[in-house]
Amino acid sequence: MKLNLDRYADLSSPIHRWEMRSKFVGLLALIFAFAFVQKLVLLPAMIFVTVLLFVLSRLPLSFLLNRLRYPGLFIAGVVMFLPFLGGETILFHLGGIAVKEEGCLAVLLIVTRFVCILTVSLILFGTAPFLSSIKALRSLGLPGVIADMLLLTYRYLEQLGETLGTMQRAMQLRGFRRDLKRDLPSAVRGNRRNLSQLAGLAGSLLTRSYEQSERVYHAMLLRGYGHSRQTPKPLLNQHNTTSFVGLGLILFVAASFAIAEIFLPA
Repeated sequence: MKLNLDRYADLSSPIHRWEMRSKFVGLLALIFAFAFVQKLVLLPAMIFVTVLLFVLSRLPLSFLLNRLRYPGLFIAGVVMFLPFLGGETILFHLGGIAVKEEGCLAVLLIVTRFVCILTVSLILFGTAPFLSSIKALRSLGLPGVIADMLLLTYRYLEQLGETLGTMQRAMQLRGFRRDLKRDLPSAVRGNRRNLSQLAGLAGSLLTRSYEQSERVYHAMLLRGYGHSRQTPKPLLNQHNTTSFVGLGLILFVAASFAIAEIFLPA
């Protein structure tokens, strides 16, 4: 379970060189603008802006596809029944089931917004070290407790992934012969022994996670966490003309989507 959001943070691109606070304000405004889009006529413009930002970021396509996979499965499970349940205009029949136009258009809208928002989010967090992103959020007013929670969550999700891999290998050495990563449905369908082992794995992982979180918290308290009255200054680059120009352009694009959503006919 390696996130590696900042795996390509050392690349050289206009997005990587964009000052962090300006980048956060601009891209978050764009994400909110995308989230409020309801008109299908705006979808091509959303796709164009998203593709342009991704090209400018110079992130590998594999980086995006690998991180779209599991969220994509989730969103597919959410919208897969909409073409059959939403609307009244029937496009065609599929095995005796009516496929409806309104449902298909709703799927198109939801999936496009989802992909564009997730892509812009990956551009936001993938073009700078994660610690720099947290410092930028702190400088924009994020409470220190939430910033610490984000750092610890990001850090220990990867460690939990390593622990899960170790436990899977131990189970296989003890006779569990299914590959849990690639053949999980077959393992569940296999027999009760496999199912009980999977349940034990999940319970053991949750217990270890809870115990480790307690140990980390007590260690932080012993080192003075929560007693410092000094607010550390984020080590961020100073604003420059290019950053302000980029921020202005992105805010203009976000405002354009909002205005178009309001005034364009339905």
